[in-house]
Amino acid sequence: METRYENIHKDLIDACRRGDRNAQFKLYKLYYKAMFNTSLRIVNDTAEAEDIMQESFLDAFQRMEGYTGQGSFGSWLKRIVINNSLDALRRTKETVSIEDDILELPDEQDYNNEAAIQIQVKQVMKAIQQLPDDYRVIISLFLLEGYDHEEISGILNISNQLSRTRYSRARQKLLSILKENKYQNAFNYN
Repeated sequence: METRYENIHKDLIDACRRGDRNAQFKLYKLYYKAMFNTSLRIVNDTAEAEDIMQESFLDAFQRMEGYTGQGSFGSWLKRIVINNSLDALRRTKETVSIEDDILELPDEQDYNNEAAIQIQVKQVMKAIQQLPDDYRVIISLFLLEGYDHEEISGILNISNQLSRTRYSRARQKLLSILKENKYQNAFNYN
């Protein structure tokens, strides 16, 4: 028995299928921030992410018949954004080789107040931006977008095991960057 997802924006989607520009603009306004952020986490370039997001909306509006309603419209659109972001990376960047070094993981720390947590989140996001493309993509898809390794392996056309390996190494590299930044910040008196 097939269950269909009942989209709360069904009327807008139907209007977009008919080519209604106002409906397209409304749908754009509902999703553009999330789609921009998704692309930005992958390509790590604001201008490129903006272009990808615009291109993705155009693709979505041209292929509205491809949205079957089996999942949310947002997840369907996000898949288009992720694929366009990955295509942009492939066009502009060389593949980064995976390091074979095993890095030590730092101990977990307790943060008791929200301000400390917000500082830590900013540090993590900045560290993610410093990762090589392959690592940043896998971290973004797994941690920030919520895809599992089976879905990631399908998106990136890699094996499930390679997805897990890259994630593990990306996580270790991220923790290494965070540890290094913490050490550098300890001597920064500005």
